[in-house]
Amino acid sequence: MKVRSRLLGSIWCIALLCAALGSTSVSAQSRPPMPPGPSPDSQYRLSPDSYPQEGVPKGVIKGPYTIPSKAYPGTQHTYWVYVPAQYDPAVPASLMIFQDGQAFKDEHGDMRAHNIMDNLIYRREIPVMIGVFINPGRTPEQPEPSPKIGWGDGFTNRGVEYNSLDDKYARVITEELMPELYKEYNISKDPEQHGIGGSSSGAIAAFTVAWERPNHFRKVLSNVGSFTNIRGGHKYPDIILASKKKPIRIFLCDGRNDNRGWRNGAYDETWDWFYQNVRMQKALTKKGYDLNFTWSMNLHGQRFGGVAMPEMMRWLWRDASPVSTDPNDMVERSFRQPATPKQ
Repeated sequence: MKVRSRLLGSIWCIALLCAALGSTSVSAQSRPPMPPGPSPDSQYRLSPDSYPQEGVPKGVIKGPYTIPSKAYPGTQHTYWVYVPAQYDPAVPASLMIFQDGQAFKDEHGDMRAHNIMDNLIYRREIPVMIGVFINPGRTPEQPEPSPKIGWGDGFTNRGVEYNSLDDKYARVITEELMPELYKEYNISKDPEQHGIGGSSSGAIAAFTVAWERPNHFRKVLSNVGSFTNIRGGHKYPDIILASKKKPIRIFLCDGRNDNRGWRNGAYDETWDWFYQNVRMQKALTKKGYDLNFTWSMNLHGQRFGGVAMPEMMRWLWRDASPVSTDPNDMVERSFRQPATPKQ
């Protein structure tokens, strides 16, 4: 029985390791042995911030909607829009866009971004914001990425869009998606009020959008970012060091047991997710960027990212709303209530 238990444990560990979110995962055959002990993902539990809480007004998620893409002809992007209960069309709202939207809005997933926004908006820890969950581009014939069928690697345009170091995906967001959002919602035009985030390849895509369009996006949330040699993403630290500093605020999140660069039995640092995230942290720090980061023990995925996300959101948006210190200001000292419907 002990031998069988060890065998099942090894199989489980390999299965976890193979559950990579990036465009290219590392095969189990080429991995070095895992460190002794339980699965590196075994310690992570979501906090109350990630669950619906009694008395907290709930926003609504509208959609799905689709937009055809001129940047990637023949493809379309599906997206959903989170509208908080406190949204008032008369007041410009902030904006947060998540790549791989199906995963970030998954009610049973690791991120549950809509619950986090409900709770943090209610407690005035982030501003009132519109949230957008956008999936990678696909042709009309291709299935929509979902928690059941996968994130889109191998059957959508995800790998090309998210991992390429050019401005084509930035055009999808700023020239194709944003105009549609502005038609329907009163969203601030101030780039300081615009954030963008993602996991794995979706994280490097978010960084690229802000890097290419800092006059549109100034806040980046990156979980297990694929700053690796899928399509040259490992070059970003050198690009950052060689470029003029841009007005971007970044929060990086990764783990020591993310994909560690073993390919075909040999180590390649350009495919080491954790090492490349640390290189990003060092380059951004050296250039004086407004940067925060957290490293844990996690594998490639969203288990730790989901735990860290509430604090990532609080930190990124920490100064996005004016603060009243007047002790007689009962509005500031109260939880945010739903907007009053206009008659």
